[in-house]
Amino acid sequence: MFILSTEACFDSAHFLSGYQGKCSNIHGHRWKLEVEIMREQLEKKGQTASMVTDFGDLKRDLKQLADEFDHCLIIESGTLKQSTMNALHDEGFKIKELHFRPTAEEFARYFYYRMTEKGYNVKKLTVYETPNNCAAYEEL
Repeated sequence: MFILSTEACFDSAHFLSGYQGKCSNIHGHRWKLEVEIMREQLEKKGQTASMVTDFGDLKRDLKQLADEFDHCLIIESGTLKQSTMNALHDEGFKIKELHFRPTAEEFARYFYYRMTEKGYNVKKLTVYETPNNCAAYEEL
């Protein structure tokens, strides 16, 4: 089995609604995404002969996903009053509203499926919310 890995980063703020602790307040992270893709056989011909895929394509696709979240406020749907949401939008803040709690674990699953949708055979997707703390998602 051949395995390739690349990473991309983004900076954003979030909070965990209903959490009892400091993460219930808005705070920021330098998130790092690391994707591992796998393939049993290498390409046989063309520009990508003897490769799993072109690293440039893999890096570009992961970076596109990271860029969607860069320098924004990530909010779980329904966790802020509509008046607060309106005020944030009126001020021109970049908001990324999600239908899940924005934890590292949920992000790992989210980005795993997003890369799968791009056609990659994803082995594992790891999300670091700090240099020392990460969560990974893979399907067995």
